[in-house]
Amino acid sequence: MTAEKKIVPFNDLGRIEPGLHADIIDAITRVVGSGWFVMGPEHNALEKELAAFVGVECAALVANGTDALTLALCALGVTSDDLVLTCANAGGYTSIAAGALGATPVYADVDAVSYLVTVETVRAGVEHAVTTHGRQPACIVVTHLFGASADIVGITEWAHDRGIPVVEDCAQALGGVAGNARLGSIADISTTSFYPTKNLGALGDAGAVFTNRSDLDARVRSLRQYGWGAKYHNVVSGGMNSRCDEAQAAVLRLKLRQLDGWNERRRAIHAQYEQALTSPSARLLNSVRNDYVGHLAVVVVEDREAAARVFAEHGVKTDIHYPVCDHLQATAPAGAYSLPVSEYAAEHILSIPLFPELTDEETGRIVEALREL
Repeated sequence: MTAEKKIVPFNDLGRIEPGLHADIIDAITRVVGSGWFVMGPEHNALEKELAAFVGVECAALVANGTDALTLALCALGVTSDDLVLTCANAGGYTSIAAGALGATPVYADVDAVSYLVTVETVRAGVEHAVTTHGRQPACIVVTHLFGASADIVGITEWAHDRGIPVVEDCAQALGGVAGNARLGSIADISTTSFYPTKNLGALGDAGAVFTNRSDLDARVRSLRQYGWGAKYHNVVSGGMNSRCDEAQAAVLRLKLRQLDGWNERRRAIHAQYEQALTSPSARLLNSVRNDYVGHLAVVVVEDREAAARVFAEHGVKTDIHYPVCDHLQATAPAGAYSLPVSEYAAEHILSIPLFPELTDEETGRIVEALREL
């Protein structure tokens, strides 16, 4: 790498196109002038627009993605006596949400090709829970990881046959599809995060819960505001303060209109990566040929340190999503798990830059590094 070349960042949230930047300033100015900063007209309009985008009856905004998971589980009736089945390779967010309710997270391994849960791995996870704890999980959380969609249709059908509700975590795959349906519209209840690095990101924290069930929507709306039925009247236990700010809603309304286009740009960049990587000792985890919105570009390599050095030599920043499995964290609940694929992935994955504002020159340097792997 020559001295004059700038580092290719893993992400750069400051790269906002001038037109959108101006629109954001106008939107925030409008909110400030309105004097309405929480759960106002921007908030209510975004809920309707998100519901239409995802293809559900109800969308409820909350303060962040972890709250969305916690409130979805609580709306389904998950309590401290319950088990929540999830994957162990997705950053620990579901484990944290389950723990916030006093529930115990239990884990399913993932498919060796996609690193996503499948009907088969979920079945094995449920069987392990029954053997270990004497009961099946009260809920299954299916995470669409890295921008790729798990088999949410198959898993939901399998789970419903056994009386188990399903939560669909779309934080890394909003805008994706399964068959003819948008992700987020298939399970009993679904969640997303609008953390700034997501494909649809706010200027801070925000999240949402989606469902076609009016009873679940009503519980989430009460729970997100102290458990109120009417102002100052608590009617639901487990309530919290988890509201989306009006300014964040105004910004997200602007960005939602561009989400499909940004996802296509991500896919186009990823397609270039796919053409470049021909090494027998490395593979890209996903492909634009399947339902993938390009949240993260993940390379599976034999020697991660050596691969990271190749990218560093080209001035390209990398990251790891995620380096520690949930069941191996210091705070993990007691219990023995055999999750060989999840553990292998944690040691062999490397994330490379993939965001819509990458320049052609930067993309070219990442392509060059991929060719050298």
